[in-house]
Amino acid sequence: MTGAHASWDEGSPERLYVITGGRSGGAAVTLDLVTLIVSRSAPQPGMQPEQAAILRMCQYPLSIAEISAYLRLPFSAAAVLVADLIADRRVEARAPVMATSLPDPELLKAVMYGLSKL
Repeated sequence: MTGAHASWDEGSPERLYVITGGRSGGAAVTLDLVTLIVSRSAPQPGMQPEQAAILRMCQYPLSIAEISAYLRLPFSAAAVLVADLIADRRVEARAPVMATSLPDPELLKAVMYGLSKL
C-alpha cells in the first residue's frame, strides 16, 4: 500500500476506533464468545459496512467468536457492533446450545454386556 492507505491496515487502532465509535464495551447486554447471534432484519442502506455484514452472515445462528473471525476484528470490537444491533432490535442474542451429556460409560458397558448374554 502507498500513501495514506499504508497506515490503515485491518488491525490498526484507528480503524477499530472508527468502527466502534471509540467505545470498548459497557453494553447493557452481556455477551461472551459463545453467545449466538441471529439476524432479525435485512441490512439497510447507509448502515455501517461491518454491521451490514453481521446481518447478512447471521441468517443462521453464529457465535460472536465466529463473527469476530469472519470480520477479522477483535472480540471487543465485534461485541460493540453486535450490542448496537441488539439495541436496535436488528439481531437477537441466544444462549449457546449445550451439548447433552452422554450416558455413563459404565452403564453402557453393563447394557452391552447384558444384551450379549441374551
